[in-house]
Amino acid sequence: MTFTQAKTLAATVHNDFPVLSQEVNGKPLVYLDNAATSQKPIAVLNALRYYYEHDNANVHRGAHTLSSRATDAYEGARDKIAAFIHAASRNEIIYTRNASEAINLVAYSWGMSNLQPGDEIILTVMEHHSNLVPWQFVAQKTGAVLKFVQLTDTQEFDFEQFKSLLSDKTKLVSVVHVSNTLGCINPVKEICAEAHRYGAKVLIDACQSAPHLPLDVQDIDCDWLVASGHKMCAPTGIGFLYGKLDLLNAMPPFMGGGEMIADVFFDHSTYAELPHKFEAGTPAIAEAIALGAAIDYLSAIGMDKIHAYEEELTAYLFQQLEQIPNLQTLGPKPKADGSGRAALAAFTVGDVHANDLSTLLDQAGVAIRSGHHCTQPLHRLLNISSSARASLYFYNTREEIDVFIAELKETVEFFNGILS
Repeated sequence: MTFTQAKTLAATVHNDFPVLSQEVNGKPLVYLDNAATSQKPIAVLNALRYYYEHDNANVHRGAHTLSSRATDAYEGARDKIAAFIHAASRNEIIYTRNASEAINLVAYSWGMSNLQPGDEIILTVMEHHSNLVPWQFVAQKTGAVLKFVQLTDTQEFDFEQFKSLLSDKTKLVSVVHVSNTLGCINPVKEICAEAHRYGAKVLIDACQSAPHLPLDVQDIDCDWLVASGHKMCAPTGIGFLYGKLDLLNAMPPFMGGGEMIADVFFDHSTYAELPHKFEAGTPAIAEAIALGAAIDYLSAIGMDKIHAYEEELTAYLFQQLEQIPNLQTLGPKPKADGSGRAALAAFTVGDVHANDLSTLLDQAGVAIRSGHHCTQPLHRLLNISSSARASLYFYNTREEIDVFIAELKETVEFFNGILS
């Protein structure tokens, strides 16, 4: 795809996102915080509104027309998710509030039931807190031991060190697919193959890959995969867990209540078949339906097309960032064509605090992230307290990157004048 075609893509979709057409602090909004949450297209907003205006009813529980229509749309979205990630069965898709809940589901259901003292869980030093804290809970409760894959000199997943950590004691490897701070794309297919040689299970955190890359869970051969809807054009409050069918069947329920039961007696209960065994209570019906609409929207564009465009944007972003004196990006540098990493750049600029950069850029209408990005241990390892982060999506343009760079230059010069 040429840049002209890519530019046409951004121009084509821009008006689908109403929030992008506003001014912030008197300046046109330049939204570069997509790794935190994406914006929502009209098709997704319409799906939410249509459900509440036409089909608002509880799913699975009613014989009336509204309940039937709501159930069809809700379960239809599950089919769309399964197809989007190439799951073998729709019953391998479990709705959750977000990826954090999906990881906790695996941690409490599988982890608490299967891990013993001395068993080992392998994580990486780049994990989001959501893929670290639940395993700390599990380790404290079961006596399992946490081990961590370190970084290479280019701040990527150290595959050789990972292989040295694997042993017959390894029961689980839980790893992020794309780092939300380093931007590196981890070799998840190879990680799964190595872990499975030792009989270990593998969970993939796909929060930063599902919105940007084509995913095939059967090709990756992961045991579980989690993602969050709000990062992929869907609303907040909805995510999903993928799990291999035999694993999910063997796992006990995570929560008890309505929907997840078959029969209830005073002294015991039996449980529903997959996927409902893990979906207690009234679900986020509208949000699930809207997630299905978001998947329709992304699929109509094409994940390959989105990925190719973002690679071009990434190459351009990093070229422009090189103009800023004393700016250091985190993670590996992209190749000349922008491939090899995600469409985000976390960075530091000398002694200027990331929060100060973000605050002044906001005054110019540019939205970026600042802080530790829920990777505090990684920031400590890199000996920095915080970083700024600009993250792109397919509706961003080179022109927006130009605005960001110009304002960043001015902001850095302002603070250097104060600090000098």
